[in-house]
Amino acid sequence: MTALKSLTLNAHWIFRLLIAVMLMHSTPSSIAQPTSGLRISLLTCSPGKELYSTFGHSAIRIIDSARSGDWVFNYGTFDFSDPDFYSKFVQGKLLYFVSMESTPDFIAQYQYEERKVVEQELGLSEAEKIYLQQLLLQNLKPENRFYQYDFFFDNCTTRLRDLLEHSKQPKPDLPAVMPVNTRFREAIHAYLDQGNQHWSKLGIDLLLGARTDRVMRISEQQFLPDNLMFALDRCTNHSMIRQTRILYEPTNKQSEDIPIQPMHASLMLVGLLGGLAWFEQKNRVVKTTLIFLDGILFFAVGLLGVVLTFAWFGTDHIMTKSNYNLLWALPSLCLIPFFATSQQIAFKRFMQGHMLLLVFTLLIWFWLPQQLNVALIPLVAWMAIRLYRKAPLHATHD
Repeated sequence: MTALKSLTLNAHWIFRLLIAVMLMHSTPSSIAQPTSGLRISLLTCSPGKELYSTFGHSAIRIIDSARSGDWVFNYGTFDFSDPDFYSKFVQGKLLYFVSMESTPDFIAQYQYEERKVVEQELGLSEAEKIYLQQLLLQNLKPENRFYQYDFFFDNCTTRLRDLLEHSKQPKPDLPAVMPVNTRFREAIHAYLDQGNQHWSKLGIDLLLGARTDRVMRISEQQFLPDNLMFALDRCTNHSMIRQTRILYEPTNKQSEDIPIQPMHASLMLVGLLGGLAWFEQKNRVVKTTLIFLDGILFFAVGLLGVVLTFAWFGTDHIMTKSNYNLLWALPSLCLIPFFATSQQIAFKRFMQGHMLLLVFTLLIWFWLPQQLNVALIPLVAWMAIRLYRKAPLHATHD
């Protein structure tokens, strides 16, 4: 009996050892544990008031009952204390990393910001849960945790989508959740309009080039947290969501003052300048003031052109390339204030060439392969008028 009992115990421990070895080198389909004590959920946080939070956020929650753990894995973390933070951010070289924090701490942050948090418990097998947890823990290691962030193609949401696709076999078939032929720019415009971020929308339209106007593939729609949440809920080849819960629902919905919109500001500015121009020939002070204001305007627009050129050629940002705003925001406009009173024929031709380019841009504004912001039309038209005023087409005739 004793020998038999000893043999049985040895066989038991050998079996457990084999299981442990199998887990270390397993894939989701090869793990076969009846219960893991894990519950894994996708957390989707609603948009916030600040620009960086306008599009929402995604994270993964893991409840490990066997270890009394409740943690959130967050791929949207960056080191603001990095001495080269701003230069890396501008050049598109800023590294984000995955971090882990307790779920109560994570929820508390969104309660403070009055942002809704939705939890979707994922329909994963026990083997798939273990595998996904292993992937997340591997990514927490110092040598694995950093990645080069890209807002459209590699962000806190697409990272989670990729992990889920790697863990679930066969790969989840996530459907389209936006209308056919939706473009990247249209997708982000919807959030900016909803959040009354009209000036941010103008800035983004200035900075992001023609590639932002490409139609999104189905998988590319999931760069937005809400889109991943909806796509998982409508997955066609798996029941990816077991249940959905709201972890926090804001109770105080404060009405916000809607700021003056860029189009209104543009029209008022041009109207004010046009009113001054009416008296340009009648009042010397008004004429001098307009020359000064013209100088500021052309120099500022030219400086904007320098920034857009740098964003195109001097950074790693994909979406800032091929920017058609450079048709009107030419860096060479910076020179105009320094030769505003010049009578040289060469400089008058220089201004005439710029004026013709501005008029041409206005004529093809809505047919360009890039959607330019309509609030800029009055300003571009005014610049063309002022250049014509300074150098009419007959000015170079002898």
